Amino acid sequence: MKEHGFSVRLKSKEQIINISIPEKNGEAVLIEGILGDLEKVEIIEDAVLRITGTKGTLMVDLSEEDLRMRRGRQELL
Repeated sequence: MKEHGFSVRLKSKEQIINISIPEKNGEAVLIEGILGDLEKVEIIEDAVLRITGTKGTLMVDLSEEDLRMRRGRQELL
């Protein structure tokens, strides 16, 4: 199964709500922030889902085909 990466770019550190990195390996890491008002949702070169807001951008290595497959299996809302 292919692993999917992501990146988040925020316009300033004020948009960071919480970053929680536990000391023990194997425990969940939490990253929370504010993207602002939604401006655009697009799939770039059928490889990256990009969600752009007024305060930041979230990019996920996820193709349109990946989305269709999961939608068909009821894994997406």
